[in-house]
Amino acid sequence: MSLSLILAFLWAIAANVLAMIPSHDNHWRRAYALIAVGVPILGYVTYQNGPWIGLAVLLGGMSLLRWPVIYLGRWMRRNVGNKDADA
Repeated sequence: MSLSLILAFLWAIAANVLAMIPSHDNHWRRAYALIAVGVPILGYVTYQNGPWIGLAVLLGGMSLLRWPVIYLGRWMRRNVGNKDADA
């Protein structure tokens, strides 16, 4: 197993452990930190193992951090999707 996949698995374990610990801000600070650490790991996985494995790791990370992805989708739909309706 490559070093990048080991780092990705450690990131996933850390994300699960951090999700189990109570938080006052609904885990948003931890999510931002996990995103900041996870993006370079995702790039490293994609570089070392190819785009299909990188896509699988991306989908796994999105399943762990689903609420930031949901809020990003809502924000994009609200801000980007309504440009045609304004014209």
